[in-house]
Amino acid sequence: MADIVTNHKGRRDYHILETFEAGIVLHGTEVKSLRAGKGQITDAFARVDKNEVWLYNAHIDEYSHGNLQNHEPKSPRKLLLHKSEIRKLFGLAAVKGNALIPLAFYWKNGKVKVVLAVGKGKQQFDKREDLKKRESDRELKRAAMRRR
Repeated sequence: MADIVTNHKGRRDYHILETFEAGIVLHGTEVKSLRAGKGQITDAFARVDKNEVWLYNAHIDEYSHGNLQNHEPKSPRKLLLHKSEIRKLFGLAAVKGNALIPLAFYWKNGKVKVVLAVGKGKQQFDKREDLKKRESDRELKRAAMRRR
């Protein structure tokens, strides 16, 4: 599974509670632009509106060889999920402090898929703890390599 675009801020700023795989409705020029790697989802988020899930603020650059039918870079895009998954997302997103965030776009059988996560926002001290833990893990690995 090769990622097209990843959201590095997603795992840094949120505790990931659950992830879902969703399809996404795209126009032809959007797909071509993603094939060229011209996308960004760091500020993107999702919402459940009228039993549909929509992705907002995902920036897909206009296709360089497009014509008048080129797409709008930051338009809302519909995510494709089963009804039971949408109901579950609605319940999880309704909890205060939870957010629906995309973690990555990737290819699966020639189609673009989205890893959509339910995350709870981290506080500043949580981020510091993660940095300390990561640094201590690195030190342990370095010490183990020196012993060899």
